[in-house]
Amino acid sequence: MRRTLRWAATAVAAALILTSCASQRDNDDPTGEGGEDTGGGGTSVGDATFTFAASANPGSLDPAFASDGESFRVARQIFEGLVGTVPGTADPAPLLAEDWDVSDDGLEYTFHLKEGVQFHDGTDFNAEAVCFNFERWNNFTGVAATESLSYYWLKVNGGYAEDGNGKYDSCEAADAATAIVRLSSPLPEFVAALSLPAFSMQSPTALEEYGADDVQGASDAPVLPEYALEHPTGTGPFVFESWSPDEQVVLTANPDYWGEQGQVGRVVFPIISDPTARRQALEAGDIDGYDLVGPADVVALEEDGFEIVDRDAFNILYLGMNQAAEGLDDLTVRQAIAHAIDREALVAATLPEGTEVATNFVPPSVVGYNDDVMQYEYDQDQARSLLEEAGYGPDNPLTLDFTYPTNVSRPYMPTPEQVFERIAADLEDVGITVEATPLTWNPDYLDRVQGGPDHGLHLLGWTGDYNDTYNFIGVFFGQASPEWGFDNPELFEMIGDARVLPDIDEQTVAYEEANAALLEFLPGLPIAHPVPSLAFREGIVYPASPVQDEVYNLVELPE
Repeated sequence: MRRTLRWAATAVAAALILTSCASQRDNDDPTGEGGEDTGGGGTSVGDATFTFAASANPGSLDPAFASDGESFRVARQIFEGLVGTVPGTADPAPLLAEDWDVSDDGLEYTFHLKEGVQFHDGTDFNAEAVCFNFERWNNFTGVAATESLSYYWLKVNGGYAEDGNGKYDSCEAADAATAIVRLSSPLPEFVAALSLPAFSMQSPTALEEYGADDVQGASDAPVLPEYALEHPTGTGPFVFESWSPDEQVVLTANPDYWGEQGQVGRVVFPIISDPTARRQALEAGDIDGYDLVGPADVVALEEDGFEIVDRDAFNILYLGMNQAAEGLDDLTVRQAIAHAIDREALVAATLPEGTEVATNFVPPSVVGYNDDVMQYEYDQDQARSLLEEAGYGPDNPLTLDFTYPTNVSRPYMPTPEQVFERIAADLEDVGITVEATPLTWNPDYLDRVQGGPDHGLHLLGWTGDYNDTYNFIGVFFGQASPEWGFDNPELFEMIGDARVLPDIDEQTVAYEEANAALLEFLPGLPIAHPVPSLAFREGIVYPASPVQDEVYNLVELPE
């Protein structure tokens, strides 16, 4: 059976509902009683084990130092933020903050906090803990204050205390249940952004005890501290038990969780990088489900009775062109590359059914999507002509490094190796020599692409966190970034000005103009909006809660 799930946005798999015939892999229970009432704030904890295959290791167990879906899938079980989302949407909803007030000038946010909540280590969640987290993010320094680690704080806030570029000003604990966050300039998506796992509340006690900010190494090869590897401590429904890199992450139910508990007492995320191996694990009954189903596996699994769920393509796959690399700083070369690639054929051969070729860096459903941007039709003769104009040809061939990820599947790119092979072949056809640099996703690939200038072409993408245009083009192009290697103040200002326009009609026009300018400047090439698929064994039913990923939402249904 296949169903299509309409959703706003998420970077990770959504909530699941487990029927009474689902998971049979129960925890050992010597009492034979299981599921006893723990006396915590919510319902009793069940004893079932839910096993969901991940495609890669989490990049970090500290969500403040993460930007990838595999990290956030784990984080959403352990941590909670001030703000959640309304089931089925990306609209903000109360979570650890029961409600909030915003001043007329948009510079002061007063959060009224849920009381009686504790972190997993027994530390009280209160306004002082909230301010500790905000001050921590804003005062990152050194390697911690780089795009390869505190990615979301940099992209949303715009900077850190040490550089003075951020919008965050201060946080005040007015009383134990009231935290007041002040900004230096308006940030319209501030509340929506707080629903991101990167802004989860973490135990101040654990952060200090395990040296959470003691990051070593360099921005393109950071070495994470003990906290981010072994001691993540939140308020969520599951407690961290263990992480065996390249094997699995194991969580257990939080017996003192303040909210509702489902039937699941243990969650296992086995790490299976190969899509075929994930499919085989599902067929063998070793796992309950997995995300990022390979396009070639969808029909076969469906025919064998597995549940296939297609999600809306709220994403973008792109070819990045780092202008710090020789040759790519020439717009004519970037235009030649764009014309050389047969995106229609690439989509048909490597991406799931229903995938659309992209022309913008945002999906069509996002405000500011522009049908009238510069088009780069597949035309290899035009590509050769442009290369010749730029001074390249048989006697002076252009050689480019092409970095791509291995041993991973992403929602916007289930088979990276296949995408690389198609693009590289097209580039070779027009006379460009491609030097392949394959790197494992974690930790090598993201650190190389986002942490320094040592790359040329690269494959990457994005799944929207919430329905906001800045969450796409602002994250990519709102300021200078090692990923793209250019400094264009006019473009940065255009995107930043659109971000804060109060009138939606004016903002739509401004973002349309920004999208058009991007495609003329051509920092990269939008390739596609792929349709991600999930697969589950019989008995797993997918609910209408697409932006949720919390396993505690697993509940038993009558047959």
